[in-house]
Amino acid sequence: MGKVKAVILAAGKGTRMKSELPKVIHEALGKPMVQYVIEAAKEAGAELSDICLVVGHGADQVKAAVGTGVQYALQEEQLGTGHAVKCAGDFIGTDGMTLVLCGDTPLLTGRTLKKLVEQHELEDNAVTVLTAALEDPTGYGRIIKDRWGKFEKIVEEKDATPAEKRVDEVNSGVYVFRSSALREALDSLDNNNSQGEYYLTDTIEIIKSRGLGTVATMLVADPDETKGVNSKEQLQEAEALLRDRM
Repeated sequence: MGKVKAVILAAGKGTRMKSELPKVIHEALGKPMVQYVIEAAKEAGAELSDICLVVGHGADQVKAAVGTGVQYALQEEQLGTGHAVKCAGDFIGTDGMTLVLCGDTPLLTGRTLKKLVEQHELEDNAVTVLTAALEDPTGYGRIIKDRWGKFEKIVEEKDATPAEKRVDEVNSGVYVFRSSALREALDSLDNNNSQGEYYLTDTIEIIKSRGLGTVATMLVADPDETKGVNSKEQLQEAEALLRDRM
């Protein structure tokens, strides 16, 4: 298997948690949420030193909770997911593949990430997007495919047509990129949109339009794995699901 790196987005404040603590270090069953994501990345083939946390809000608190071994990149201003990954550009480099993960998904398993990496490598894709089929996809970016089932684009809820809104396959926010393709796309990323933010999903558009390689998807078996934790209620739900697994 080729070299696997992982970039974990851990810079957000987590306003809805109503707490001074940075979101990703809120504990689920006595362990910081982001620790579950680090363990899943290791299970997928990344060495601890090949894992980079992009920190921002409460960076020192996150570093104190996670400790040494992993690498850190600082995102001083929160200007979107694409900007966060851009901050880890030097770490990403151009060799092997890079997983991009969210630090607030404690239910994501190493087993799923390993499968994602294996499929990505087998198909020699430029990017493989982990997707989920949801009963209620409201609020999520939809995965649009052509009539042959090949990936076409990701459409955000606010930009989706009524037909696209009926699509139940959504973007989980988990990806594995060929590092060289990701690096090239990040260099061309702009914030020319209504939010003035740099969106990571735009890198997929760039990779497609430049012919840097195939974009493919893998549907997660259990959509619960892709659930992000944004509130105390969601943290309790995640803890209950983690308990069930044990």
